[in-house]
Amino acid sequence: MTIGQAVRVRILALCKQNGITVNKWATMRGVMQSTLNNIVIGRNHGTALSAIEKLCNGLGISMFTFFQSDLFDHLEQEVH
Repeated sequence: MTIGQAVRVRILALCKQNGITVNKWATMRGVMQSTLNNIVIGRNHGTALSAIEKLCNGLGISMFTFFQSDLFDHLEQEVH
């Protein structure tokens, strides 16, 4: 799994866990809906940490909590 794939899976899992849609989460902290949608559908391969930080702030979680998931334990090396 690549980091982009892991971030997508984690975003969707946190949406489900918190009972919100991807678009609702985006508007909670000023992340453009198109940015988050591009991450979720895989169009955005270089997810900016600043966008993830805003999303974390929207849920009141730390970035550590966001990345504290088995999804990020064994990522494939990406070469661009």
